Amino acid sequence: MDLFESAGTDDVGVPLDSRAPLAVRMRPRTLDEVVGQDHLLVPGSPLRRLVDPPRDRDRGAGGAGGAGVASVILWGPPGTGKTTLAYLVARGSERRFVELSAVTAGVGDIRQVVSDARRRLVAGGEETVLFIDEVHRFSRSQQDALLPSVENRWVTLMAATTENPSFSVVSPLLSRSLLLTLRPLDVEAVRRLIDRAVADERGLAGTVSVDDDAREQIVRMAGSDARKSLTVLEVAAGAVLAGDGRPPVGTGRAADEQETPVVTLEDVEHAADVAAVRYDRAGDQHYDVVSAFIKSMRGSDPDATLHYLARMIAAGEDPRYIARRITIHAAEDVGLADPTVLSTAVAVQQAVALIGMPEAQLVLAEAALAVATAPKSNAVTTGIGQAMADVRAGRLGQVPAHLRDAHYAGAERLGHGRDYLYPHDFPHGVVAQRYLPDELAGRRYYEPTGNGFEKQLASRLEAVRRILDR
Repeated sequence: MDLFESAGTDDVGVPLDSRAPLAVRMRPRTLDEVVGQDHLLVPGSPLRRLVDPPRDRDRGAGGAGGAGVASVILWGPPGTGKTTLAYLVARGSERRFVELSAVTAGVGDIRQVVSDARRRLVAGGEETVLFIDEVHRFSRSQQDALLPSVENRWVTLMAATTENPSFSVVSPLLSRSLLLTLRPLDVEAVRRLIDRAVADERGLAGTVSVDDDAREQIVRMAGSDARKSLTVLEVAAGAVLAGDGRPPVGTGRAADEQETPVVTLEDVEHAADVAAVRYDRAGDQHYDVVSAFIKSMRGSDPDATLHYLARMIAAGEDPRYIARRITIHAAEDVGLADPTVLSTAVAVQQAVALIGMPEAQLVLAEAALAVATAPKSNAVTTGIGQAMADVRAGRLGQVPAHLRDAHYAGAERLGHGRDYLYPHDFPHGVVAQRYLPDELAGRRYYEPTGNGFEKQLASRLEAVRRILDR
């Protein structure tokens, strides 16, 4: 019996395949084992009603076990549990489960499944859950082929997608389905999955332990992807056990004959084939690489920017984290020297969410290069910093009366809005008028540089301020 031999069957009598990947063997058997999606699992939620065992009163309500809940589209990043939830719905509701992949299935496959489902429904009342993975890969005609079966409830559709259904699923199908959004797993959820896989009889059954540094590296590399975390753990554990010379699980050898082998940081790095991209035990090099990436963009070095970006990608850094850092520094280090860079960075955040890796590395590189090659200005950063410092220090003053809200009864009597000058009534849309409180008159927060677009902005702002200060 090898390391991954089954311990028998799971709690509902389904055989456990000893050759199945760790991520498959550790697939939750109940909703209570699902982590990171608490917002979908509250009592009375649609998922709870789909998974709970059927009751007679539910059957009368138009859906065995589902209390009238129709088809479902599960939208979320990879490795967050979309397939798992589909399996739980089928198993918990005692329905037949059929799985199709949008990568390989065609209209003919859909029609065959639907035809078989209708026959079983009429002949014996057996209901079918049709799970379609990556439904966004279906063409419009393929998605349209699902509509009659969904509308007539010949099947209960469970469709999974990593792309925004508003753009990737046809409107008629979307309107006939319940959309459930899965959230990315947080760090604590991924840690729990790793610890469970190490201890559980379905997983590694305590044959190895994982030190803190190794576990944190797996968490960091996996991002929010549960499947990736368990895949890396499985490979690292297998290598450790093979190198340790310990007989596999189930040979009858006493567990306490020798110390349990430990999966270390080095084992994880080798398992993920990123040994050249080292993050040291304290995580310092991880933060060093991020810091170098940021400073290379700020320093206008596109080559160094791409180098450190590649190191982060190769080490499994969460692409959404990288996109957030790029967006922050589009404002912090470029600002109004090139206002278009921030728009590019925000668009890349959306593209990363829609596309996913590995293709997302292209849009990340474009945004990072946009920041690196743009003219630089920290005037936005300096300006808001000084304004916040004044506010925190209590340098506030009263809002001038002519700027106060005058859209309520009694405001005119208080003088609110009186003598306010509407700028569009004056040449160039600027009029001599006080905006800052008296206590801060003459205070300058934003001082544009002479770089990029801010060179033009500085000239205009100087003329505007001369009018305002008259």
